[in-house]
Amino acid sequence: MKIISRYLLKELTVNVTLIMLALLAMFSFFNLIQELESLGKGSYGLGKILLFVLLSVPGHIYDVMPVAVLVGCMYSLAKFARNSELIVLRVSGVSILNIALILLKVGVIFALLTFLVGELVTPIAEKMAQRVRIEATDSVITRDFKSGLWVKDELSFVNVEEILPDATLLNIHIYEFDSNFKLRMISNAKSGQFEENDWNLKQVRKTTFDHDSIHISENAEVKWHSLIRPEIMNVLLVLPERMSAYNLYSYIRHLSINKQKTTRYQVALWGKLIYPLACLVMVILALPFGFIQQRMSGASAKVFVGVMLGVMYQILNRVFVHLGLLNDWPPLFSATMPTILFLLAGLTMLHYVERR
Repeated sequence: MKIISRYLLKELTVNVTLIMLALLAMFSFFNLIQELESLGKGSYGLGKILLFVLLSVPGHIYDVMPVAVLVGCMYSLAKFARNSELIVLRVSGVSILNIALILLKVGVIFALLTFLVGELVTPIAEKMAQRVRIEATDSVITRDFKSGLWVKDELSFVNVEEILPDATLLNIHIYEFDSNFKLRMISNAKSGQFEENDWNLKQVRKTTFDHDSIHISENAEVKWHSLIRPEIMNVLLVLPERMSAYNLYSYIRHLSINKQKTTRYQVALWGKLIYPLACLVMVILALPFGFIQQRMSGASAKVFVGVMLGVMYQILNRVFVHLGLLNDWPPLFSATMPTILFLLAGLTMLHYVERR
């Protein structure tokens, strides 16, 4: 049994890896074609485009891993079936459960790899890629409104018109309210940098509203203590799905403290925790195809089916995220339902194959 286990593990791991490399090459090529449209913008030359594409690879690895596991397992099982190896295994007393356990070991390996890439590599690489692109194209970061970014900070509302890649803030407007939500002060600053747990604002003009009087003061530099941190500004560089679970959790806490809606980021957090398990689900889904129409359908047909199922899984993930946000569904439900549906489909097909 150990020889059989090693043989299956080797074949499955090699095929899944080859499929993953093929998918990565395809997505990187599409990424390159898209980025070539910005060639020559600022200092965004071919070298920086290739660097951007290279830094985007970990994100693609995270995206395609479940699909690669599904297609790789289906291809391997189709090859085993074509060579009658599955029939020999069954006749030798190896049950579908034994084969499933061996396949699940492959799923565990790639699930762990998916989690590590998504948690440790992708957030850093994605942030670096966006900074390379932004700095080369002389762009700034703005989000949400034409007036820039708006952030709630306890009893203050902060408007930042521009954010540079190094988290330097430009044209900052701070509207401070009292506990009764009456406007108390407006502070306008040309720029701000984070230094020693505080923001150092430069060229600051303060307008203070005191009962029936208004006081205006100007300062070259002012220290501003705020819950807003550069890590929070880095959210603008990385999509929620590309952030690490720790950063998502920290940002959700920041939004909760300021009584802001957290659903979008809660869905992303649950997705980060559940998504690696999709590799195990894809193994279970692939297993029945090795025993269905073994003689009638070849490896190419099953690879095509695997690709279609993988695409369907990714589409369902996106659909449930958006439906959950629109209908205010529980974040855990939105993040896990596509995986649960595919798991049920795989178990149903396995039950059919076992009874046949």
